[in-house]
Amino acid sequence: MTKVALITGAARGIGLATASRFLADGWRVAMLDVLGDILAAAVAGLDRPDDTLALVADVSDPAAVQAAVRRAHARFGRIDALVNNAGIAVFKPMLDVTLEEWQRVLSVNLTGPFLMTQAVAPIMRDQGAGAIVNITSISGLRASTLRVAYGTSKAALAHLTRQQAAELGEYGIRVNAVAPGPVDTAMAKAVHTREIRADYHDHIPLNRYGLERELAEAIFFLCSEKAAYITGHELAVDGGFYASGVGLPTLRKERRNT
Repeated sequence: MTKVALITGAARGIGLATASRFLADGWRVAMLDVLGDILAAAVAGLDRPDDTLALVADVSDPAAVQAAVRRAHARFGRIDALVNNAGIAVFKPMLDVTLEEWQRVLSVNLTGPFLMTQAVAPIMRDQGAGAIVNITSISGLRASTLRVAYGTSKAALAHLTRQQAAELGEYGIRVNAVAPGPVDTAMAKAVHTREIRADYHDHIPLNRYGLERELAEAIFFLCSEKAAYITGHELAVDGGFYASGVGLPTLRKERRNT
């Protein structure tokens, strides 16, 4: 039996790296994204036509979600893992965020995983097992400036993860979350200035940004049989950023000077 993963936001970044990780372990992968041209190029670049499927859909659109899941199930016959990775962000001061921006971020980042799980969970229930991983964020664990919509959506997604785990466990469906810290994605490269990157380095015990493949490994682990007794958990993959408190830069300077 060849297992199948459905990954949203799969055209690039963490989603594409995760698709590659599943393929490397012999899975088939349905890759969903709203960016059709970029998705098509990504799927072509993987060069695994028998094992991949491109699905162009907006995860906040209920009809599009249902149609995409039906296509994936019809093509591969099963869905063993769902990775809710699709997400957007608006980086603005709270008082400048419009209602439309607020609603759009929550519709993609929170409603999207809700709709995708509603569509996929019945398939997993009928199979008797499945694994779902929601991609939250360190911004949902630690408040910061310019992230009122993004951080709030990810904090809510963390609770949705626990709610889903509590309700779907009886069907053999595990639901967990991965909370990335600063990662070298296209989004980070676009919005993180040199000064912002320096600030992050100062407050990350491992003193570097994460790599997309490192996030993919954590996601794959939670979908694998090695995580068979893990559900309702949010795993921060952040180089220790969430665990550390204030004073790290000063303490480093003192240690260097002794």
